[in-house]
Amino acid sequence: MVAGPEILSLYDNAQDMHLLAEIGIVFLLFSLGLEFSLPKLLAMRNLVFGAGAAQMCFATLLFSALAWLLGLPVSTAVIVGGMLALSSTAIVIKQINELGILNHQRSQVAISVLLFQDLAVVPFLIVIPLLSTNTDVGLGQVLGLALLKGIVVVAFLLSVGKWVLPWVFREVARTRTDELFVLTTILIALLAGGLTYVFGLSMALGAFLAGMMLGESQYKYQLEADIRPFRDILMGLFFVTVGMQLDLKVLTDNFVFIVFGVVVIMLIKVLLMRASAWLAGCKPNHAWSASIQLCQVGEFSFVIAALATAHGVLSDSQSSILISMGVLSMIITPYLIGKSADLANYMTRRSPAQLPSEEHEPYSGIANHIVIAGFGRVGQSVAKLLKTENIPFVVIDSDPVRVYESRNAGEPIIFGDCRNKDILHSANVNGARLLLITFDYPGEAIRVMSATHQVNPKLDVMVRTKRDYELESLYNAGAAQVVPELQEGNLMLITQVLHYSGVPMSRILKRVRQERKGRYDHLHGFYPGETTEITYNTQDKLEFVRAVALGSHAACIGKALHELKLNTMRVTVKGLRRNGKQINRPAHSVVLAVGDILIVIGKPGRVEQAERYLLDGG
Repeated sequence: MVAGPEILSLYDNAQDMHLLAEIGIVFLLFSLGLEFSLPKLLAMRNLVFGAGAAQMCFATLLFSALAWLLGLPVSTAVIVGGMLALSSTAIVIKQINELGILNHQRSQVAISVLLFQDLAVVPFLIVIPLLSTNTDVGLGQVLGLALLKGIVVVAFLLSVGKWVLPWVFREVARTRTDELFVLTTILIALLAGGLTYVFGLSMALGAFLAGMMLGESQYKYQLEADIRPFRDILMGLFFVTVGMQLDLKVLTDNFVFIVFGVVVIMLIKVLLMRASAWLAGCKPNHAWSASIQLCQVGEFSFVIAALATAHGVLSDSQSSILISMGVLSMIITPYLIGKSADLANYMTRRSPAQLPSEEHEPYSGIANHIVIAGFGRVGQSVAKLLKTENIPFVVIDSDPVRVYESRNAGEPIIFGDCRNKDILHSANVNGARLLLITFDYPGEAIRVMSATHQVNPKLDVMVRTKRDYELESLYNAGAAQVVPELQEGNLMLITQVLHYSGVPMSRILKRVRQERKGRYDHLHGFYPGETTEITYNTQDKLEFVRAVALGSHAACIGKALHELKLNTMRVTVKGLRRNGKQINRPAHSVVLAVGDILIVIGKPGRVEQAERYLLDGG
């Protein structure tokens, strides 16, 4: 309202931004389509073509009759009736999505009606130009042609969605390029919307069909996560354009009539929707809730109003009054949707405890489970043993082939990037007991932990890594437990060796626990050889063990260990050999003598520096 022509006049004509803002609705309907696979939509056909058709017909007839009684011509009254019968797909779906009730039954009823309304917009867009022109083409012929085009376009989109899009996304996913996946998602949504737009249908309808055909694919959650930022930004722009269409002069001049009209329209729509839902066999509390959600005027009503005004079917003042009513009804809608369940319970005199359980996301009902990030060799091994113990788990993986095979085998797996918070929400990390990161990429693991703790700060994260020198950085990043694969393999080998050597198992298990508690302290460091490779990435992470023989000319002879201050070089004395005897962890007061062999451990560069210091004093 502030940015519009009435106050700051940043944009004199809000329609300049309309097409860009409509893309927000395209992305919104694409996201909605991901939630509705074709089998699910067919299962809902009674709601879509039952409750949806009944609501649209009843509301259009009644509002048309009221408009005719107020003195409007029949043709204009029918257009007004159709405008007021529509509800706001953008606001309703956006709001119920944010409230997390998208898959609740009451929301499913509302969405079914909205889908039919989007289809019903098309005849009005076709009829309006005919009302203002003298044409030899009959109305029935025009509508028949529009119906034929609609059937062809829908059939084409469904075919492409079933046979082509899964192949496209499978190939894109194999590139492992996040940007390409995002761009492909945007392109598919826009192409589908553009195709239906060219044939005179709603852009939102094409995007919905494209999303629906991808709703059964393994890419569903990643597609939704990728499209969300663009959708939210453009939806925000859409709501800005709605506010810009409010004519404050018309509102002030006709304030009482407009407010009274909004109240009457919303009450009538609630009652008509309740009756339509009853005819479709909906439960009373769901019917009332859906009715309250859909009692506003829709954004496509503004499109019809603009088209009708341009063709002289509506006057400027009539259009402004209707738009003012629509904007006011939209302003009230978020509050009503938030309270729809409570109001429905009050109307049906039911307490929340009496209500049947709602449907949720596939993994939203799972709790106290393990989320496995990565489904390679390690992840699959863990999953197999979790199954044997009947411990629930959900897997996240970004390998399209692996996800496809695993899904076909019935594994609870999500395709997506586990660094993405939306994907983590899809796996319900809020209800999990542990997140297990199984892939050996410490940098990626740290990013996953960061995203996870933003979603659920209290969730414990266990990380698998191959090398022990990554322990510190992973613990510092928030890991509750880090399991270095090589060191754990060594522990298993040591366990077997000690067992065969006659060491009691109780002592072996105690030793293993001590090593784990001490972060594998006794297993760190190794003697380098000719084949030991030191790279730029590992030179500051490896730990070498060096045995330094002290001859008669060594600079450290006659000095106590604490005088040498080797700890300032970050080098640790592991042992001392004197006269053929091994002294582990020698005391700081021990004075070094000729013939001693001092065993030190540290990073390669520091060990070499310590050796020069011990022998040369430099």
